[in-house]
Amino acid sequence: MDASAANDIDECALSGILSIDLEALKTNYRLLAAQVAPAICGAVVKADAYGLGADRVAATLAEAGCLNFFVAHLVEAKSLKRYLPREAKIVVLNGLLPSGEPYAAASGFIPVINSLQQLNNWSAEAGRHGAPLPAILQFDTGMSRLGLSGEETTALCSNPELLRNVDVQFIMSHLASADESLNLQNSDQLSSMRAIAKRFPGTPVCLANSGGIFLGRDFHSAMARPGLALYGGIASDGACNPTKPVVSLSVRVIQTHTVPEGTLVGYGGSHRAPSRMRLATLAAGYADGLPRSLSGRGAAYAYGQRLPIVGRVSMDSMTVDISSLPEDALGLGSMVELIGQHQTLENIARDAGTISYEILTGLGQRYHRQYI
Repeated sequence: MDASAANDIDECALSGILSIDLEALKTNYRLLAAQVAPAICGAVVKADAYGLGADRVAATLAEAGCLNFFVAHLVEAKSLKRYLPREAKIVVLNGLLPSGEPYAAASGFIPVINSLQQLNNWSAEAGRHGAPLPAILQFDTGMSRLGLSGEETTALCSNPELLRNVDVQFIMSHLASADESLNLQNSDQLSSMRAIAKRFPGTPVCLANSGGIFLGRDFHSAMARPGLALYGGIASDGACNPTKPVVSLSVRVIQTHTVPEGTLVGYGGSHRAPSRMRLATLAAGYADGLPRSLSGRGAAYAYGQRLPIVGRVSMDSMTVDISSLPEDALGLGSMVELIGQHQTLENIARDAGTISYEILTGLGQRYHRQYI
């Protein structure tokens, strides 16, 4: 046997395949960019591009014309930079922790300033740098998560000298309820942001996240920053989803067996077979991003048939009822669908009692990643 071949794991021997459709990703970016034009369309690629691989995803988005990328942490910016063209901008949404300023300044990263303390630290770094440094100012307009408070905003406006070393590229806020199109918090936050913008005349505004894009042109401002919508997720309850699915997930069967009526299945014996059943054990569990809360609620699919999860989802496996399929339909190594044609990201999130963001970002590293 060839030594190099012996050191490789054949794709068929891997527990599951996570497929990422890069052409669909490009299509989604261009669709969203057209929708917000003439505003700029950036891209949120934090959390390893929502778990899909920031290196491949960001490079693909750059090919589609994106030049503004948003990450959460400085370490993400550091990892991402090598995959982007020189003219691309990387924004750090959480801002900088103390001592991160020199590296960010030397690397050309743009921090989001969320407090006067962060502003003072960045301004001091600019003084040492010998030139103004770029930043985005974030204001808390109702989410109480990140951003300058009302008191800090007043203090800043009363003392514009605080910005003497800072090149403010945008002012921004984050919409807390953009996925709920009729939620009055959206209009309240928009009004608050407009009032703040009047105190920074001529400074462009960045407000719309994925859901905000579908709230209408008033929310688009100068730059939008979609995340979930890029990856094919449904970002708003008020419009049909115009984006294409980017992700599909299939996992392998590692055992099939038939059990008689009354057999207990899974940890705690949480399922009792109501009659003779045929079961398949799948090679994925909650360590692979398939929550334990899917136990007794979720399903896999094969040959167009829903295969209910029975018993509790384990760390590395789960069991599904395959009684509806022909006897020889599935066997060792067969593939079943978890996300794809028959079950969307939103479907599996609903069954797990969570949101699609959590499912997407939790998909583990043990799957073989296939970029299309």
